[in-house]
Amino acid sequence: MIDTQFFVETLRSGGIDFFAGVPDSLLKNVCAYITDHLDAAHNIIAANEGAAVALAAGHYLATGSPACVYMQNSGEGNAVNPLASLTDPEVYNIPLLLLIGWRGRPGVHDEPQHIKQGKITMGLLNVLGINYDVLSKDESVAARQLAVALAAVKSGSTYAIVVEKDTFDAYQLQSKTETNLALGREEAIGYVARAIGSNDVIVSTTGMISRELFEYRVAMGQGHERDFLTVGSMGHASQIALGIALAQPQRRVWCFDGDGATIMHMGSMAILASKKVENYVHVVFNNGAHDSVGGQPTVGLQIDLPAVARAVGYSHAMSVETVDDLANSLKVIENQKGVILLEVKVRKGNRKDLGRPTTTPVQNKEALMNFLRS
Repeated sequence: MIDTQFFVETLRSGGIDFFAGVPDSLLKNVCAYITDHLDAAHNIIAANEGAAVALAAGHYLATGSPACVYMQNSGEGNAVNPLASLTDPEVYNIPLLLLIGWRGRPGVHDEPQHIKQGKITMGLLNVLGINYDVLSKDESVAARQLAVALAAVKSGSTYAIVVEKDTFDAYQLQSKTETNLALGREEAIGYVARAIGSNDVIVSTTGMISRELFEYRVAMGQGHERDFLTVGSMGHASQIALGIALAQPQRRVWCFDGDGATIMHMGSMAILASKKVENYVHVVFNNGAHDSVGGQPTVGLQIDLPAVARAVGYSHAMSVETVDDLANSLKVIENQKGVILLEVKVRKGNRKDLGRPTTTPVQNKEALMNFLRS
């Protein structure tokens, strides 16, 4: 395995001192080291991967030095637009180093949402004309690979380093931002799930929130037919829920969202508000972290989400951080109509024995569609 300090300091000694991206579980040790050893002006945890590419482009324009953009391979889709229409040699010819976690590698067991992306990771790079290499777990070999990658970006090309599972040695994030929030996320999900009507449905976002909602149903002896577990497509749960709300105005639709997912495609909040549906509750469980990929920070707890919601046209918006306030807000929501934001501030972290959905995505989809037809 590769030492994180060796890897990052090799890049820095090779002229790369600016990093931007969205954290990935396969890169969490590297991301943690970067967070601890670079200041906030040289490591930007971006809203999404496309934005990270744009940040890298801006850095290059100002300094003439290429930057490193890190992401899970699921983020390649977000990055394709600026990679093809901004940094590409046929447009502005801006070099950068891509660091991509290879989830769903063929032949390696992974979750359903990663299977297709794993198959096409290299194909997308080929289509974009980006040379790449899969990083060796042998440090001496990796050193030679990094030398090739750095030479490529110095010569004006974009180059990708693809990272497999268990490539990096463990590194524990030191610069943690702890909060004194009373509510745990799983606890809060249970409170909200108990409050919804028997005709209501939930669309939950990717990561821990869908896993915890699934486990709540199991613990309560309930089925999963009223929940759509958005195991992939980070940032898009709110629009899936809007599509359902528009088609079935007689049914209240709840979106269980996360702060990282909400921020990733925050423009969707404006579209949601503009439709002026009367049957939508947008619940954002905000812990200020990308919890499922290593706990790297978001700006979630630094911004006023209810103010954002009101500014773009939500009918009602509120924020809570205690059990009593959550219970009171849920009672208020019972008698409200429109597009409603409920921000629930929660602690970071999850229990170590948290399971994953035991139904397949297709089974989940079919169960929900049958319920929606009933």
